[in-house]
Amino acid sequence: MIIKRLAVGPIMANCFILGCDESFEAAVIDPGDEADKILLTLAEYKLQVKYIINTHGHFDHVGANKRMSEVTGAPILIHALDVPMLGQLSKSAAAWGMSADDSPAPEKTIDEGDEISFGNHTLSVLHTPGHTPGGVSLHTDGHVFVGDTLFAGSIGRTDFPGGDFNTLKASIQDKLFTLSDEVVVYTGHGPETTIGQERQHNPFVGQNANFG
Repeated sequence: MIIKRLAVGPIMANCFILGCDESFEAAVIDPGDEADKILLTLAEYKLQVKYIINTHGHFDHVGANKRMSEVTGAPILIHALDVPMLGQLSKSAAAWGMSADDSPAPEKTIDEGDEISFGNHTLSVLHTPGHTPGGVSLHTDGHVFVGDTLFAGSIGRTDFPGGDFNTLKASIQDKLFTLSDEVVVYTGHGPETTIGQERQHNPFVGQNANFG
């Protein structure tokens, strides 16, 4: 599987392009900004976007939804609980001194247990709320894309509307930490990590955590 990480926008959110190197179908996870940069990378690898997937509804992860959907014609997928955020992106971004286009409504909502296939690859949806009510993680063959649920040595913020620390902790420990140690965790900001590393050493939710 082709995996390309692009840090986009002023907050440097990670957008992931996942491609099948046989069919050249692709999924774009969290196109937060800089649509042209994402489109250029897709063209470089000759990939055709089948789905635009949002791990959650914050503007820095979905701000390029509109342009990406217009150019590629691909449907937007997001959990139902975060759909209301998509129509408030311009207002949310302005509160941070930034700009974003409001997103079109999703063509379909996704939830726990759903499967999203492109080419020879399938993503399994895990509902991992806590950072937002509709946060999801996407698991496939030794990889999991977690949005802002979990970071290398940290966790997502829970002080935004709809956030809750205990819910986030349960999502990580009951959903993500049940995956194998060697599964690579692709985070919404910053570098990759592994499930084993975070299960053992994460200071907020790991085995030796003293917080919460």
